[in-house]
Amino acid sequence: MIRQAADELPDETPVQLEARQESRYQIAGLAIIPVHGILVSRRGVIDNACSELTSYERIRADIASALSDDRVQAIVLDLNSGGGMATGCKELADYIYASRDKKPITALIIFNAYSACYFIAAACSRIVISATGGCGSIGVIMEHLDVSQLEENSGIKFTTFYRGDRKKDGTAHEPLSETASDTFNQIVEDAYQLFVNSVALYRGIDVKTVIDTQAGLFHGQAAIDAGLADVLANPQDYLNKLASDVMQPAQPIAPTRSRVGLRARAITISHML
Repeated sequence: MIRQAADELPDETPVQLEARQESRYQIAGLAIIPVHGILVSRRGVIDNACSELTSYERIRADIASALSDDRVQAIVLDLNSGGGMATGCKELADYIYASRDKKPITALIIFNAYSACYFIAAACSRIVISATGGCGSIGVIMEHLDVSQLEENSGIKFTTFYRGDRKKDGTAHEPLSETASDTFNQIVEDAYQLFVNSVALYRGIDVKTVIDTQAGLFHGQAAIDAGLADVLANPQDYLNKLASDVMQPAQPIAPTRSRVGLRARAITISHML
């Protein structure tokens, strides 16, 4: 849901951003868009663990709305996510990257931006992190669960009827075949190359620098030292300052051109970033 600034600011009085609910800020001149929980490709996905979900589709629609609204001078993505699906993430990140010349888009980490969420953050004009905030996780993971031996020991026999030799690649009811293993490894490799090359482009650094990070996690100042973030600030204080700034003639936020290596760690979810 987009948190859009429509109210008028009192003359010469900066707005104090005391949020009564998470991300429910009303700030003249700003659009604050929450990016929380597990990130999924599209709307309508229900998680049986009752986890918070946000779709790439919804985030893009909110950003598009803010870009077209003349009342909005700057966009802030309120980030708090450990990552999510690979599918659709690249498309959203590219949209953000292409849009940041139209209006500044700040990634405000409150308090986690890992994996797919960092993919999104990297595409923004600037990344802001707090002392206890964390970001990174530039990696991809896919897992296969083989329960065939457990089923055999339990006296359970699972019969599959199928057409097409590759239809049951990855089934949990038999060991992973060499062909299926090769296929899934290629999927992971393709997704990883897409991730690291995109981060390198967005952040203006060498691809090898991104690959050499080998998926570690960084917090606070360490994230800035590693080139993962740009500004160390208390989120509330940063928003207060940004609210004050939009009362003045807007100055574009220059894209970050970090030259320092990145590090991150992959999130453990099936073919997810």
